[in-house]
Amino acid sequence: MLTLFLQTQPQGSSSMMLIMMGVMFVGFYFLMIRPQMRKQKQEKNFQENLKVGTRVVLTSGLHGRIAQVQDDGFVIETLSGKLKFEKAAISREMTETRFGDKAKAADKTADKKETETEEKK
Repeated sequence: MLTLFLQTQPQGSSSMMLIMMGVMFVGFYFLMIRPQMRKQKQEKNFQENLKVGTRVVLTSGLHGRIAQVQDDGFVIETLSGKLKFEKAAISREMTETRFGDKAKAADKTADKKETETEEKK
């Protein structure tokens, strides 16, 4: 049976097919897998670097300010009260789109206020 299979294919087509499969795999890696891994890494770094007082937008669309940072999540302060959410619920893209540089400026002013109160003590 193997001889029948080999006779039906012209010489060299199997090596060409292997090369094409390799090129397709490399293409998929650079076009799909690698950008997805980079995006996940950025999202994880964003969630790990959040501090108390940072304004955020959750994946559900809820806007708030981080009141507490806990091991398993965040306590978000909204106009209606404080709610606890998982770290994965905070969206980097929506937060940057909504607040952009304002969120970074708010972080700097919050840090300034903290250092000033520490100096007064």
